[in-house]
Amino acid sequence: MVRDCDGVSASSPEYVRAIPGGLKNAIDWLVSRDELIGKPIAKLHASHRGGDMLGQLRQVLATVSQRFSEDPFLRFDLMKMSPDGIMHHFEAPEHRLAVKDFLDRLAARCG
Repeated sequence: MVRDCDGVSASSPEYVRAIPGGLKNAIDWLVSRDELIGKPIAKLHASHRGGDMLGQLRQVLATVSQRFSEDPFLRFDLMKMSPDGIMHHFEAPEHRLAVKDFLDRLAARCG
């Protein structure tokens, strides 16, 4: 599935100030083949916290893809919101525009 994609977006919660084992394991499996190598990778983050995990994820993704870049990056603080609150959050024009801009920048990197 990843092989057929033009680009990848990564999003994950922080677990004990680190990349969750399941995400790291998935990245390790992808790197053992050639599916992720050279693909543009963008990050999404849904919390105001998580700086340690984001730093580690940056380091890992920069190692596995020469096309990893800090841009595009999108962050929303959604941690304490209910599902209805999150839906309401993304009804706001400025948040929809931020998501569209993120996707446009990722698409541009995909060529």
